[in-house]
Amino acid sequence: MTLITRPEGLSPDQIAPSRRSLGVAAMGGVAFAAYAPAALSQSASPVTTDSAGLTTATVSYRSADGFDLPAYVARPEGDGPFPVVIVVSEIFGVHEYIRDLCRRLAKAGYAAVAPAFFVREEDPAPLSDMARIQQIVAKAGYEQVMGDIEATLTWLGQQAWARADKVGITGFCWGGKVVWQACARFDALDAGVAWYGRLAPAATATEEQKAAGRPWPIDLAADLKSPVLGLYGGQDGGIPNDTVKAMNDALAAAGKADSQIILYDDAPHGFHADYRASYREADAKDGWRRLLALFEARLKH
Repeated sequence: MTLITRPEGLSPDQIAPSRRSLGVAAMGGVAFAAYAPAALSQSASPVTTDSAGLTTATVSYRSADGFDLPAYVARPEGDGPFPVVIVVSEIFGVHEYIRDLCRRLAKAGYAAVAPAFFVREEDPAPLSDMARIQQIVAKAGYEQVMGDIEATLTWLGQQAWARADKVGITGFCWGGKVVWQACARFDALDAGVAWYGRLAPAATATEEQKAAGRPWPIDLAADLKSPVLGLYGGQDGGIPNDTVKAMNDALAAAGKADSQIILYDDAPHGFHADYRASYREADAKDGWRRLLALFEARLKH
C-alpha cells in the first residue's frame, strides 16, 4: 500500500502498475470492497457508523447540464426540517468513507448530502488504477462542479425535511478545494470546513496546470460569503506550510476574521481518512470537533 501524500493522489512515479484485489475481505464486519481500493490500508480500522435512527438513500436530481446527478443522503428519522451539510468527496468519489461521514453528520442532527461529481465520466470509487482515477477527476471542471452544487442547493430547497436556509459544506482533499470555491460563489452556504484542499498551484505547476485549477482558493479570500475553517497537515507533502500561511495572510488582509486555517503540525495529508495509513486519530477527532462547533454555531441557530 503506497501512502498518498498529495491532494491529487499519487504522482506519476508513485503509480503502481497493479494492486491487490480486495475481493470481499472484511474486517470488523466492514466489507472492504466498499472502500476505495486505491487508497485503502490493509491495517486500517475504519470508523463505522450505523444507520439506526437515520433515513438513508441514494437519490438523483437534474444538474445544470441536464445530467441526472446521483447523491447519497443520510438524515435523522422524522419530518425535520434539518440543517444541511453538503459533503464533497476526495478524488475517490462517493465510497464507504464518504457515506460514513454522512451518517456521522446525520447522527449529529444534520441532513448530509454527498453528490457523485465524477460519474459523468466514470465512478472512481471501485477503481485501483490511480492513473485512470486522475483522468476521471480532471474531467470534473470548475463550472461543472459548481453547477452540481447549485443543483444540489435547488433540490434541497424542494425537500420538506431540509432547512434550505441553513446549509454548510465540507470537503476532503480535492473536495477541500471545492469548499473554498463554493463558499466564494454561493450566498446560500452558511459555513464551510475544508480538509487539506490545495490552496495555490504547486511551485512546479505548468501554465496549463495553473489554468486548469482556477480559481485557486488563495485568489478567492476576499470573495468568501461565509466563514470557512481550514484543517490542514503540517507534514502535507503537496500543500507546503508557506501556502497555508499565505492563505491565512490573505484572509486577514481581506478582513475575513471569521475564516482561518488550523495547521496540525505533525499530520500528513489525508489525516482524517480513517481507512488510510495517513490517519491520525487525535488530529482527526480534534478537527471533527471543530467542524461540529462551527456548524452548530452557523446552522443550528
